[in-house]
This record gives sequence, structure tokens and C-alpha cells, in this order.
Amino acid sequence: MHDPSDAYEALVQFLYRAPIGLAQIAPDGTVEMLNPMASSLLMPIARDTGLDNLYSVLAPIAPQLPALAAGFGDSSGVICEGMRAPLPLELTSGSPQVLAISLMKLDTERLMAVVTDVTAEVQREQDTLVRRLRNAARTDALTRMPNREAVREQLQHLVERPLSAGEFAVLFMNCDRFRQINDTLGQAAGDELLVQIADRIRGALRPPSDRIDIGSVTGQLAARVGGDEFVVVLDGMRSREDAERVAGRILDALALPYRVQGHEVVCGTSLGLAWGAESVHCGARDADDVLRDAGIAMVEAKRAGGARHLVFDASMRERAERRAGIEAELRQALAEEQLFVVYQPVVGLLPDGGTDHAAGVEALVRWRHPERGIVPPIEFITVAEECGLIGAVGDFVLERSCRDFMDWQARLGQGAPRRIAVNLSRAQLGQPGWIDSVRRVLKVTGIAPEQLQLEVTESLAAQDQGIQQRLHELKALGIQLALDDFGTGYSSLSSLHLLPVDTVKIDRSFVSQADTSHHHRVLIEATVKVAQSLGMKTVAEGIETQSQADVVRAQCCAKGQGYFYSRPLPSDDLLAWLAGHQAIAA
Repeated sequence: MHDPSDAYEALVQFLYRAPIGLAQIAPDGTVEMLNPMASSLLMPIARDTGLDNLYSVLAPIAPQLPALAAGFGDSSGVICEGMRAPLPLELTSGSPQVLAISLMKLDTERLMAVVTDVTAEVQREQDTLVRRLRNAARTDALTRMPNREAVREQLQHLVERPLSAGEFAVLFMNCDRFRQINDTLGQAAGDELLVQIADRIRGALRPPSDRIDIGSVTGQLAARVGGDEFVVVLDGMRSREDAERVAGRILDALALPYRVQGHEVVCGTSLGLAWGAESVHCGARDADDVLRDAGIAMVEAKRAGGARHLVFDASMRERAERRAGIEAELRQALAEEQLFVVYQPVVGLLPDGGTDHAAGVEALVRWRHPERGIVPPIEFITVAEECGLIGAVGDFVLERSCRDFMDWQARLGQGAPRRIAVNLSRAQLGQPGWIDSVRRVLKVTGIAPEQLQLEVTESLAAQDQGIQQRLHELKALGIQLALDDFGTGYSSLSSLHLLPVDTVKIDRSFVSQADTSHHHRVLIEATVKVAQSLGMKTVAEGIETQSQADVVRAQCCAKGQGYFYSRPLPSDDLLAWLAGHQAIAA
């Protein structure tokens, strides 16, 4: 039989040696028993109060304890457990920084407090949180790929290390048709497509054992750096050809059809490759410079038709800088009204062989640069599209041409052109509230809706349901719509009836060979017949010779346009041109 005194002694020894602070207290907080660890932990905050009352000692860091104990109605049980209590800064020098406090009710007259130093545990938790936040900040939430920041860290290491340490390459990818797919099928479908693209990029690289993770500094890194932009960093490359083979393998994988929400879609990719040593030799000083060079090569690949890769060279950077310069000057040109509009006549091809010279005109934008003179559209329209200025340019042309048209009506009466055609861009049609802008132009200029013809390219009208909806909204205003460059885009004669257009403009590539190629004459004839069956008019573009004019007239095209009749003319010259033909007719 055990001696009760031995058991009590063992309990006292346990309390004395326990690595946690233990304190038995009365309901009012009076300390009845305190082990050495509790004294050690509480002494730094009991300098002014002493250790007689636990509630008084802990009041600076846990003032809620008395209320918690008083509100606990059971005869025994846990009142609070592991409550974290940071110590004031003036009390933490050489002592715990955070205490964990637990309070238990033993019976109606006794409570037990447990106090532990959790400073190290809290620090570990904070370190873990920092690592998680850092990884989260460097990880794309949608694809779970590393993001731009992770790529920059990896590239900065590669740029700064000695060239003798090995070669690296950067592959910068952008989807060629992602925006159209996203607009047509919706954002959820677009996100699903991006996830599939990410999976294919990862799958096209070496086996997983050869890849690197976010924190690695060698091997391969596949990342999403923007909406539909992806980057692969390849380290340890033996030659640029090896990097190009990887690029080709990735592009082949991305070119295969995708299955997205029950739809089969194809989304090619443009890829720019920056070879590390060459990029640095051409002036790249840091990670952002290398990414910029790879991005420049990607844009060149897209400009070359897309679905291909191009390797960066210094001339690309020079062209990009020129485009950037044009962008800045174009913004200034819009502000200072350096842009102006010229008009190319569109003539009617009458059944009796005559020509109606006042049938209409097409408005075309030009730029009168204060130093370079007239800048042709080929030099700035593409830049305007790439930098987001094409909408502003298009809106300027629309309003200016409508104002000029109404001026001609006032000056020439029946001899004025009866319709004016203005080209539309995707940016305008995609701009929220743009239809209201058209209504405003109609109102402030006074032009009748049926006198205005807005033209959209075949490829734009055929690919995008959102664009087609906008076209229907324009039709509802009474405006005439034309399908420009027909024969070069994605639609076909069989789908022409699906498009809400009044006029089909046959592309100059067909008209230029109409007098020498039977094949092209047949295509023109078929287009005219299908258009006529749908109640649409046809315009033959790019007529440059009498023989071409004779062929399209013989094929019953309603109208013609091209240098054979007139080059684009400023407003005053157009009026003179009209007057000259009226005099001849008289």
C-alpha cells in the first residue's frame, strides 16, 4: 500500500519541475500555489504588482480573464485554452515575447492557470506564413504556375552570373485568338482554355524531374506572366538550336484543338525567343530587358502572321523603339489635330455602260507630321491598333467625314456624293457605349443614317458574335453596313447570309487579276450572284485599269473603286473632281 505522503511529494516534485507555468488560484485571482516556471514567466510583468493575484499580474496583457471566469457557470471545465497574449515591447527584453494562457475551473473554489512561452512557436508560424505569402505572391492563382515576379527573380540570377556558367533562353508566348474566344464563349471558358494551355506548356517540356520549382535557379521554368501571356525560361542550353527545338515542340502542342465547355476551339500561339548571351550583348542589363526582348520577338512573330516563333535580334528592338516613338507622336497628333481625312470616290457602274461619279466616297485617314510631312497609314495604323489609339483615330475620322459630307450637301446639292463610307476597328466596336457615340455623331452633324456606310473587315465580322451584335445595333439605327476585303477572311459565300450587311466589297487581290485569271473572274461572278440573291450590293475594290473595270462591270458589280477612277483626295480636290466629271457629262 502506497504512502499518501509519497504521492503528495511526487505531485509537488512534478509541479516544481514541470516545464510549463502552473498556478492554482481562488475565484478572485488570489494565488494559492505557483510553480517556479510560472514565477519565471510572470515576473517580468509583475514588477509593480507582485505575484499575489494572477488577474492583477496578467491585467496588462489579458484583462478579460476575470470576466471569462465569472461568466463560466459550470462547476468545472475549461474556461479558455491557449489564448495568445503578446507582451508590451518594454517588457520583452530578455524575456518571453508571447505567452499562451489557459484557464480551467477545478471546482467551485479553485482554478488552475497554465502559462507557457510560445514566442518560438509564434515566430515559426509567422515564418511559415511569410513563406506561403511569398510563394502566393509569386504564383499565378489560375494556372498554379509561377508568375512574372518569379520569372524576374530567375532571370535576374541568370543575367548576373558569369557567361561561362552556361547559356539560357527565354520563350515569350501570346495566344493569337484568345480575345475572340474569350469574347465569344465567355470568361469562364477563357479561364479553362488558359489552364489547358498551361498544362500543355508544362507537358511539352522535359520530364518533371528535369523541371525547376519556384525557388530553383537552374533548369526550366514555365510561368504565366499576363492575361494570355506565358514565359518559359530554359537554362543549361547547349545551343540556340536546342532552344528553338523546344519552342517548336511547345508550339506544336499548343496548335492542337482544345475542348472547352463542349466547344472545339483552335488557338495558335506566337512565340518570341531571346537567346540570353545575344540579348545581353545587345544591351539587356537586367531581367526586364531580357523579357522585353523576348516580348518584342513575340510581337514580330504575331505581325508576321502568328502561329510561329521568331528569334530576337537587335533590329527588332530598333523597330520597336520606332513604333514607340510613333505612338508618342500619334498621341500628340490627336491632341494637335495633325490628322486629316481624304476621300476616295466610289463610282456606280450603270447597266447602260455609264458611270455614276457621285455614288459615294470612302473616308481614309492621313497624318500631316510637322517635320516628316504626310505619313502614310501603313506606318501608323498598325501602331495605333497595338497601343489602343485606333478607337480615338476611328472616332475622329467618323465625325470629321460626316461633317465634311454635310458640307458637300450644302454646297453641291444633287451633285454631292450620296453616301460616305467609314472603316470601323475592333476597338470601336468593342468600346462600351460606342453605339451612343454614333448616335451623337448622327445628331450633331445632321447626316441621315442611310447616307452613312460603316465598313468592317470580313474576318472581324465573321469571327466574333459580340461584334455581330454591335453590327445589328448599328443596323437598327438605319446605318448601312459593308463587309470589307471579302475573300480574304474567315467567312464564305455559304455563310454570307448570317452577316447583317448591305454591301460586299470584293477584295483588290481578286480584282487585280480579274482580267487575266479565269479563276478570279469566276470567284467575282459567284460573289456577285450570291450577294444579289441576298439583296446585297457589291463593290469591286482596287480597280486600276480599263480592262479590270470592264470585267467587273461585265460581272454586274454595282460599284467600283480604285486608282483607275481616282486616288484619295482632300475635300476641296474631291469637289473639283466631281465638278470636272459633271462638266464632262453635261
